[in-house]
Amino acid sequence: MPKNYTYDDAGVNRQQRAESKKELKTLQETYKHSSYGAVMHLPYGNIFPIGENTFLDLVIEGVGTKVLIAQIAQKYDTIGIDAVAMAVNDVIRSGAKPLAIADNIHAQASDPTLVNAWLKGIIQGAKESECPVTGGETGDVAEIIKGLAENAGFDMVVASVGKVERSEIITGEDIKPGDPIIGLASSGLHSNGITLARKILFKQWGGKYQPTDIPEGLDREIALEVLEPTKIYVKALLKLAREVKVKAAVHITGDAYMKFNNLANYSPGIGFQFNNFKPQPIFGLIQRTAAELGFTISDEEMFKTFNMGWGFGIIVDKADVDKAMNTLEQDNVNPERIGKVTNKEKVVEIEYQHKHMILT
Repeated sequence: MPKNYTYDDAGVNRQQRAESKKELKTLQETYKHSSYGAVMHLPYGNIFPIGENTFLDLVIEGVGTKVLIAQIAQKYDTIGIDAVAMAVNDVIRSGAKPLAIADNIHAQASDPTLVNAWLKGIIQGAKESECPVTGGETGDVAEIIKGLAENAGFDMVVASVGKVERSEIITGEDIKPGDPIIGLASSGLHSNGITLARKILFKQWGGKYQPTDIPEGLDREIALEVLEPTKIYVKALLKLAREVKVKAAVHITGDAYMKFNNLANYSPGIGFQFNNFKPQPIFGLIQRTAAELGFTISDEEMFKTFNMGWGFGIIVDKADVDKAMNTLEQDNVNPERIGKVTNKEKVVEIEYQHKHMILT
């Protein structure tokens, strides 16, 4: 009987990660140093005041083990887009407009050719988010980082800061059963679940394919498919927020659709039902390849790990959904209604391929 394969089996312990995040509460003792008043807690982070009604949202993010895919593909000019995307897509969840970006690249060796390629991606990501790169650092730390290719190891982190006025903050409050959930299309795997994908797809980590293989269902080399950059939603979300009240904005990254449960802490008594998915072929390939290797990756595991075709979720009032859809359709984000808010507290329901699932 095939072994059930999970994110834990790939090396990412969800329970331990959740326990570790509880330790972040110890940082609250530093909030007393906020110069202009109380730090505001939001469903997906905190913002801090710099005046009576003006707040900043500061986010720092990385691309994780996707840098390893760049190394085996020897393609380094798109990974910077992912790094920028992970940061600015988080900033806009509060309604903040990204103001500036800074990057930090720890490298095995800061070869000028590699640095040039890394920065190409960062510059492209900055262009797409209309945000300047105002600082950064490249450090040579060969004793810490070892690459898969000679002198090509690196880790990439990007920080972004955004500004939002009090009246424009997306608080996650006043969400009600029946409110529609709009999905903005992803470009593929983005930068989450890569550890699981690597260990199923690539021979380098015990999987099936060489980086240059083109599996059935794909139209390009598998390494290039996995490297497809994370979609940036800055312009689309901020434009929408000027037109309608956005009740919640969810960047569908780690923990995927379980992430929506954070909103129940701000609008108690709600759950979520999703019934419209259009996953790119790479997601089905992961499950099929796992089966060929003697494993089973359940549909539930896929929806707890991957974006399954929607990289960003937006909740608006029922009365605003048509205007929201019309506004979003003007941008390149392929919006669709993907579900609704329910009255089942912290229950995430998935309807997919005639199957009903509850994620736990």
